Amino acid sequence: MANIVLAAAEEAAPHAAQGATHESAGHGTVEHHGGGDFPPFDTNNFAPQLVWLALIFGLLYILMSRIALPRIGSILSERESRIESDLFASRELQTKAQAAAAEHDETLRATKAQAQDIGRAAQQQAASETASRRASEEAAFAKKVAEAEAKILAAKSEALSNVEAIATEAAGAILEKLTGARLAAETLQSEFRNIKAS
Repeated sequence: MANIVLAAAEEAAPHAAQGATHESAGHGTVEHHGGGDFPPFDTNNFAPQLVWLALIFGLLYILMSRIALPRIGSILSERESRIESDLFASRELQTKAQAAAAEHDETLRATKAQAQDIGRAAQQQAASETASRRASEEAAFAKKVAEAEAKILAAKSEALSNVEAIATEAAGAILEKLTGARLAAETLQSEFRNIKAS
């Protein structure tokens, strides 16, 4: 590096002197500097440049391999382990969610079956209560019908017995008006029974 600085200083000294002579001469034209190559492309400077290149490359290699790359590697490995743990946790959560869904479905099925059993039991109980109520109502109705029929038969027999008396009285009155003779009530009743029997 010191050689590059010295070479640049040596080249700058003649150009400064030439610039002073051009200004004193009063020429307005600019002349090209002819006296050497661009310092990085000068073959005399290749050896020090290669040495500095090797030193800087080695230093960068050491810095990268000892400091930067281990940090990057640890960050990448930490990130990979975090991703793996997150994936593992998500798989566990997915398994738990599937198990909870299956348990929920089973509970729903059991609850539905229980509700259907309760509905069937309530329906059977209502049907049995309705049947027993209907049987008791029918028995009460049959009892009332039997009582009514007994009353009707009693009234009918009473009415028939009254009809016989009324009929015999009417027949006696008709015969008495037609013939002028009055028959006894027992004779009329015996004749009425004979006609009724035939």
